[in-house]
Amino acid sequence: MNVNLKSWLLACMLTAPCMAQVGLAQQAGNGDGAKAPVQKTRSETFVLAQNKEWEPAEPDVVRQVMGYDGQVMLVKVKFLKAGAVGAPHAHYHTQTTYVESGKFEFTINGEKKIVSAGDGLYMEPDAVHGCVCLEPGMLIDCFAPMRETFLKK
Repeated sequence: MNVNLKSWLLACMLTAPCMAQVGLAQQAGNGDGAKAPVQKTRSETFVLAQNKEWEPAEPDVVRQVMGYDGQVMLVKVKFLKAGAVGAPHAHYHTQTTYVESGKFEFTINGEKKIVSAGDGLYMEPDAVHGCVCLEPGMLIDCFAPMRETFLKK
């Protein structure tokens, strides 16, 4: 993993708005002084890429959810060929994206920019955003809070 990617991922994890609560779930009492176990929504501690299946996201676009809890989610998104589209959409999550490889034309709230390896993007909650792949590549997305719809039922 290159130094820029490590730096971007570290910044993502350190600046996610709700990160102060990661891993701080409280146990609920049942009235008799005993503590009931807490059910947590979270990934495994180590998520190894070779053990994760790629899931379809869009035509010619696949993703791997690489780690999550209720406050944050990290997702790899691979665009398999030029012309693949990340359809315009909006969600209430804050999103940051690191371009690991490839070249993309992103539109965020009507503003278009071409981004390539090493670049980063920020999408505020409810921002309409999407992209067109110009050269096959990989995006690393970080969401706060996690995208529940990305979890298999």
